[in-house]
Amino acid sequence: MLRRVLEEVGLFLIPFLLFFGYLLLVGRNPFHRVHWEAQVFRLVLAGFGVVIASLLVTGLFSERHADGYVPAHMENGRLVPGQFR
Repeated sequence: MLRRVLEEVGLFLIPFLLFFGYLLLVGRNPFHRVHWEAQVFRLVLAGFGVVIASLLVTGLFSERHADGYVPAHMENGRLVPGQFR
């Protein structure tokens, strides 16, 4: 679960990193607040857009299991791990 949350946070930060790179490319100091003030709202919206798009793509194209999950159980004295069938 933590991996999934960290992936989404990373995807959210992509527009900020791209803007940081843009500021470096055009020769502006990316650590000055004045360059970020006008763009923060747009960057947040772009970050949310990237996260929502990734969730939609994952939901639409992820692997589906026709059968259900069979939990771990004992069979002939041996533990059989849980699995999708």
